[in-house]
Amino acid sequence: MTDVTNTLHLTVQHPRPDLAIATVAGDVDLHTADTLRREASKILERGCPRLILDLSYVGFCDSAGLSALIGLWHAAQAVGAALGLANVPDRLMRMLTLTGVDAVLPVHATAAEALTTMTDSPSTSAGEHGSITPVSTDAGTREPTEVERPACDSGFRPRTPADGLK
Repeated sequence: MTDVTNTLHLTVQHPRPDLAIATVAGDVDLHTADTLRREASKILERGCPRLILDLSYVGFCDSAGLSALIGLWHAAQAVGAALGLANVPDRLMRMLTLTGVDAVLPVHATAAEALTTMTDSPSTSAGEHGSITPVSTDAGTREPTEVERPACDSGFRPRTPADGLK
């Protein structure tokens, strides 16, 4: 029998004011996919124009997890932000390739490569603007506190329906 965990951990780093790297740890499945979608959407909603999901600590991802990733890509597109994946496990990479999702959602071998590709100049450390915020949730039953919600202070303003979106 397989052990099922309902815990998904996100650790968010802000190496630049306009970029967040969310390291995802745990299984992204029926029990945790909504948590991933909700927590990553909050980063985008706070005005972060670039989000990298580092999936190096994801042990398993099912169709609900894939749906969450697609939903996040749509959410990023809706507000004019960019979403990229890094360190995608082989099994998930096969799923992305088979479904064609890898053709629209940028996939990078490492977070460093994603950082370089998604920014004008590479950044190798958190620097003066950096911060690290751990967020742990148990299948979405615990909301992070305000201290755990860093603002992306880039000056980016997400697009809204008032901007005349069609």
